[in-house]
Amino acid sequence: MDQHHDTTELRTEADAVLARLVGDPTGRARLREDQWRAVEALVAHRRRALVVQRTGWGKSAVYFVATSLLRARGSGPTVIVSPLLALMRNQVEAAARAGIHARTINSANQEDWETVQAEISAGSVDVLLVSPERLNNPDFRDHVLPALAATTGLLVVDEAHCISDWGHDFRPDYRRLRTMLQELPAGVPVLATTATANARVTADVAEQLGTGAAGADSGALVLRGPLDRESLSLSVLELPDAAHRLAWLADHLDDLPGSGIVYTLTVAAAEEVTAFLRRRGHTVASYTGKTENADRQQAEDDLLHNKVKALIATSALGMGFDKPDLGFVVHLGSPSSPIAYYQQVGRAGRGVDHAEVLLLPGKEDEAIWHYFASLAFPPEETVRRTLDVMAGADRPLSLPALEPLVELRRSRLETMLKVLDVDGAVRRVKGGWIATGRPWAYDTERYAWVARQREAEQEAMRAYATTSGCRMEFLRRQLDDEQAAPCGRCDNCAGARFTADASTGAVEAARSDLGRAGVEVEPRKMWPTGMTAVGVDLKGRIPASEQAGEGRALGRLSDIGWGNRLRPLLAPRSPDGPVPDDVARAVVGVLADWAKGAGGWAPGVERALARPVGVVTVASRSRPQLVGSLGARISEVGRLPLLGSVEYTQDAPPPHRSNSAQRLKALHDSLVVPPALAAALEGAPGPVLLVDDWTETGWTLAVAARLLRRAGAPGVLPLVLAVQA
Repeated sequence: MDQHHDTTELRTEADAVLARLVGDPTGRARLREDQWRAVEALVAHRRRALVVQRTGWGKSAVYFVATSLLRARGSGPTVIVSPLLALMRNQVEAAARAGIHARTINSANQEDWETVQAEISAGSVDVLLVSPERLNNPDFRDHVLPALAATTGLLVVDEAHCISDWGHDFRPDYRRLRTMLQELPAGVPVLATTATANARVTADVAEQLGTGAAGADSGALVLRGPLDRESLSLSVLELPDAAHRLAWLADHLDDLPGSGIVYTLTVAAAEEVTAFLRRRGHTVASYTGKTENADRQQAEDDLLHNKVKALIATSALGMGFDKPDLGFVVHLGSPSSPIAYYQQVGRAGRGVDHAEVLLLPGKEDEAIWHYFASLAFPPEETVRRTLDVMAGADRPLSLPALEPLVELRRSRLETMLKVLDVDGAVRRVKGGWIATGRPWAYDTERYAWVARQREAEQEAMRAYATTSGCRMEFLRRQLDDEQAAPCGRCDNCAGARFTADASTGAVEAARSDLGRAGVEVEPRKMWPTGMTAVGVDLKGRIPASEQAGEGRALGRLSDIGWGNRLRPLLAPRSPDGPVPDDVARAVVGVLADWAKGAGGWAPGVERALARPVGVVTVASRSRPQLVGSLGARISEVGRLPLLGSVEYTQDAPPPHRSNSAQRLKALHDSLVVPPALAAALEGAPGPVLLVDDWTETGWTLAVAARLLRRAGAPGVLPLVLAVQA
């Protein structure tokens, strides 16, 4: 009877906290049964729990209610590991409604860190939200984290699928939680939550966090609910091309309920779509990984208060953004994973009876999937070589210092080091990274299995777009929801709600926008750091007398306009051949616009002196016909002499994708200006056009320009078909 009385009293207290949290003045709000089970497990029994429930189910209510009850019983502050700043901002505001004082430590509020740590020490902070990256910051890990672990009353791992590399958003920093879990005093409850985990991810997260499986000896509680979202109506609309998709969106955006999100797969596409929709009279804003923090916050606020019809966003706007009345989510391009897709569409319809979810797949989707798949964990040889370099160093190596010594780009190198850190092979310290010397094994089987799983997920997204069955049931089965059944709401269950109609005017405007050629190519102005360590005596600023000028490209490989035309032309295994007529004509148009622009060929230089006096090509080892014919066509149309090519030496290493330092090292002794070209450049009265097929890092153009400038060219204006951006 006493136990029953205590449970009833605890439930009453929990529901009162919930009422404050959701702003219910009547006090009638009640926790759902599984919410209560989780709260009871955490507060009454100090257990560990893993909660896998659909977006909008109320997972944050569990940890805020549990926090309030635990604090009232003398427990220390709750630590929430949270992956996104948007999520943190929403959670701080939600906590305040329940009388819970929440603070954050993240990359955007460094000026507040000392104050926050003082408040924690004084006991006035109820909830501390930290990003997973903080867990491996040397100062935080070595000085703040141990004290925090010793006093924590509840540890919450939000969006816990990030801990699993089977999941759609794996983050190696999350694995640092193992250390914190090991240092927690006995009896400290732990809660892990996610909305996007299939059975495999759920089991992996449970193992990573030490929560075990349901019924295991650990006594952990796993709560997994049905994943149907009754408010969502799913549809897929196949349209002929990118112009029709843009036109359809411009014609029908105002028909969609309320305000919402339009997801794109790349930053370039988000910016293109935003610009086009604004020109068509829509109030929209762009939101990507390149958006400044202040602009992100403004965009989020504008959407929350319905000041914009939509945010045109990449996956940077994902987990944690909470707008209960979000009326629609449209995907202009298909994500590569049904789990990621479910997570993103889950932003809509939390607090409304009906929300539209629409997928507009594109021909460019698979090329973009392939590009992101190429950024996976490096091969064993590369990892071993990096460990050898670090083992031979007499000091910690920062990322800029290590990058020239290995063949990995900065972002991929950092991710690899984080994984090795978790595995114990390296350690992040003040000043950089060091090798620990501990034995380490490359998990070939696991990485191969992850790659196969990615391929299976891509195939599932193809199947989702073409299925004649229930779309919600399809997604739920992908998430191993045993209760999956036809929803009765999607286009396959209830009939199509949208037609493919797009007005002629909108299609023509979209085609004109997407066909608009010309992208600025910024020249390299600084040599990479650490070049002397690899035997190349280049450092600091590139002298103005050796720099390339601002260049032009026909388009970006990542955009949905010219990118769709250029990707197949420049694909690694595409056959070489003369430049296609439509591409050549578009390049001539780019040159004409360049010449007529406000700054002319070279801003700040007298127009007569800035006009190119000749064409130089970069000798191509993979597409000699394409580059050669492009140079010849430009020479013919522009009535400019074709002066020759910057050539590769006979012993030049084969081209390969790498970081800037390694790319520059390979090019430094590989490119030469032949004597005949050097003679043609002597006394040249103006700059030359430097023609190549595409540029990714910009170093081929920078090295070739330096050689041409040294040979006598007063200026070099790069022109390429595409930039990888």
